[in-house]
Amino acid sequence: MGRGKVVLERIQNKINRQVTFSKRRNGLLKKAFELSVLCDAEIALIIFSSRGKLFQYSSTDINRIIEKYRQRCFDMSQIGDEAEHQSEQCLYQELLVLRVKYESLQRTQRNLLGEELEPLSMKELHSLEKQLDRTLAQARKHLSQKLVSRIDELRGKVCNLEQINRNLESKNIGKCTHCEDYTNQFEAGAATSLRLTNGSFE
Repeated sequence: MGRGKVVLERIQNKINRQVTFSKRRNGLLKKAFELSVLCDAEIALIIFSSRGKLFQYSSTDINRIIEKYRQRCFDMSQIGDEAEHQSEQCLYQELLVLRVKYESLQRTQRNLLGEELEPLSMKELHSLEKQLDRTLAQARKHLSQKLVSRIDELRGKVCNLEQINRNLESKNIGKCTHCEDYTNQFEAGAATSLRLTNGSFE
């Protein structure tokens, strides 16, 4: 049978915990040695037991490896700081550009409303006049389109109302004709009855 799955949690029994530590420590040191030999890697392994006892392994001078590690961490932190600084500079530049664009748009809007025109040069005033002409032309175009659409809509409603009116007139004419026929029939019947009555008296 295979070995059961080991639960990774603190071993409560002190003796078992010490035995497991010794076995796994030796296995870890062996793996570190094999890795350094097989792959020509610089390895420094430092272990402190629960009692504070030091165990270590290094493929070369451990102090040199630790110093190399510190220098690499320092270089990486420097690179990270420089990258962060450059990122902040880029964001600041983008903010300045957006602020300039925003202020320019605000100034243009005020100029279009007829405000703050005194500082503008002749060229700027001429450009503003062209822009206003284009805006006015676009506004007139859209207004004309809306008016045409509204007129077509009203024409359709008028046609519908005229058709409804014609239908009502046709129904009223039909009713009047029916009433007239009924009246004529009634008058003819009454006259016939009157003649018959007069004949019986004679």
